[in-house]
Amino acid sequence: MREYLVVFLVAAAVTYLLTVIAREIAVRTGAVAKVRDRDVHAEPVPYLGGLAMLGGLFAAFLVARELPFLSGSQSFVFEDALSVLVAGALVCAVGVLDDIFDLDALTKFGGQVVAVGVLVYSGVQFLYFYQPDGVSFSLDPTQGALLTAFVVIATINAVNFIDGLDGLAAGVIGIGAAAFFLFCYLMTVVNDVERATTASLLSAALAGACAGFLVHNFHPARIFMGDSGSMLIGLVMSSCAVTMTTQYSDLDFTSGIDGDRANLLPLLLPVMLPILILVVPLADLVLAVFRRTAAGRSPFAPDKLHLHHRLLEIGHSHRKAVIIMWMWAALVGFGAVLVSLLTGPVVVISGAVGLVVTVGVTLVAPRFRRYKDVAARLEVTDREPA
Repeated sequence: MREYLVVFLVAAAVTYLLTVIAREIAVRTGAVAKVRDRDVHAEPVPYLGGLAMLGGLFAAFLVARELPFLSGSQSFVFEDALSVLVAGALVCAVGVLDDIFDLDALTKFGGQVVAVGVLVYSGVQFLYFYQPDGVSFSLDPTQGALLTAFVVIATINAVNFIDGLDGLAAGVIGIGAAAFFLFCYLMTVVNDVERATTASLLSAALAGACAGFLVHNFHPARIFMGDSGSMLIGLVMSSCAVTMTTQYSDLDFTSGIDGDRANLLPLLLPVMLPILILVVPLADLVLAVFRRTAAGRSPFAPDKLHLHHRLLEIGHSHRKAVIIMWMWAALVGFGAVLVSLLTGPVVVISGAVGLVVTVGVTLVAPRFRRYKDVAARLEVTDREPA
């Protein structure tokens, strides 16, 4: 666990430092987000934050190779991690070109497909799933490749869709990566197998990269991650799930920490967790597609009706809207992990309390803010001379 903490800190520190350089490169190359009607920032902001995050991920990978425990792990741990980072570098490069030259949607999609091809060619793809009786269900190479492409590309575009407020995408993915690391690590503890896995390594590094970038990206943002960052972290997040299901065929996914074999959620969680963590942006993605096609527009046509825009409309400030979506991501992500590995009233009560608090902050807080504003205006009116 301590070496994973080192990986997290290295990724965070290097990303934090490289973000300053990435911002300067963005300014010099003209990769700047101009102010548009559908945006919430009031002045141009540089892109290319993905370059800093990629540097943080590679730095964490290189340091991990020299750590005493992780360096002695199975060779496939770092081989698969390198394959994911190479695919991430490819999709990040496509994002850089988009940040500078504003590529069309089809070209970006082609770049995503090529990146998935790198993963599949390297052997990073879904191979089998476990059934409740413990028997594995194998996929043929074509089925595995198609399922991998679907999960990875869907996650990439979901992260891209949610990247609409300062710190939103980095925070949601950072929380998701932390939740996934917890799941991966605890599963190796439960099954008493090698603690070093590609999923744990990548998720720890990803959480660190997001944390380091957030220092510069939280409102008011001094830099945006752009498509170079959103596509990168989406690919790495989904790849964590892929590697988790392929590296250890003897993992008992049907048993939690308390040994309750009736709890079958861990069986599907390696595949479901990226979707559960991103349930808010994925819901936003689906609603946007239906909304735009129903209006006779392209599904890729931008608008200002995303969920984060609606949070602003009902009275939340920019920072509060972002924190609320972080809370939903944490509730779903960590809630799914705890429910899958633990049972009992403590889990139920904790989940219920978390849900009540999150819903309350989402729906009730704007009303108190409006009441406070009205009271302030009335107080000023009362002080005015008759």
